[in-house]
Amino acid sequence: VGWGEAGAAPMHTGETVESMTAAVQHLSPHLVGRDANDIGGELAAMDGRMYGNHGAKAAIEIALYDLAGRAAGKPVHALLGDRKRSRMVLLAIVGSGDLDGDLDDAKKKKAAGFTAYKIKVGIDTPENDAARTRAICKILSGLLISADANQGYSTERAIDYVRAVKGSGLDFFEQPVIGHDLAGMAAVAAAAPEIAIGADEGIHSLADIRRHRERKAARGVSLKAIKLGGLRAVVEAGKLCDSLGMNVNISCKTGESSVACAAALHVASVIPNIAWGLTLTHSGLAEDVTAQPIRTDKGHADSIDRPGLGIEVD
Repeated sequence: VGWGEAGAAPMHTGETVESMTAAVQHLSPHLVGRDANDIGGELAAMDGRMYGNHGAKAAIEIALYDLAGRAAGKPVHALLGDRKRSRMVLLAIVGSGDLDGDLDDAKKKKAAGFTAYKIKVGIDTPENDAARTRAICKILSGLLISADANQGYSTERAIDYVRAVKGSGLDFFEQPVIGHDLAGMAAVAAAAPEIAIGADEGIHSLADIRRHRERKAARGVSLKAIKLGGLRAVVEAGKLCDSLGMNVNISCKTGESSVACAAALHVASVIPNIAWGLTLTHSGLAEDVTAQPIRTDKGHADSIDRPGLGIEVD
């Protein structure tokens, strides 16, 4: 038995829980009877039956890696490549939009040992978002600090924001404008060269990564299994980013449990660089689906060396 998971993300992948369920039901019959260790063959078989649907395919692929790892007695990271690190820096989210609440949250997470942060913006005017960002940056001075607009700004408003936070200590700014607007991304990047621009919703393939680099639209990317179609694709994307000199954040979709988060943790331990940290989201759930959720310690997570994903569904 192997377990897989993919969060619904209509604005990222175009998929809903209902559409992913239908896609899995459409794809699964064509995998029955195949060699579970031939994950490349399984991916090719799925692509031959259905275009896109990367979230559904990622859920199946993660389950296959869990199955293959359990059968071989090896952790998933050993099936993906050589382990580069055993302890990963977690990217903490500060995102209520309320200044006092965010300042209090930042103080608590700093005291808990977190060294990397993402401030959610694009939820107010650029001026108000910038004022909140600057106040949070003062508390987190000297640490890795990013902001994420989740496509929430127009190009003009994003430029207003980066100019207003200049000198605040913000290291990178993720997806300021709509994902397919490379010209807008490049314009924001040119307006504040001291702040690296990162792409998230705009990254769905290796070609997308190359385009962002060529257009000077991003200096780093957030990689998710649901956008690229699975763990193998995320590893390849991580290698490409390293060759292009681009920074990487490995991320789960908000609301994913320890199943998908374990998968992300295995990937983060083998790709060349995770300079922008690892984003796990299981801690935001009221209740996890696993008997023992992934443990975190002082803003870090350790690699898992148990067979498969190394988790047990309760």
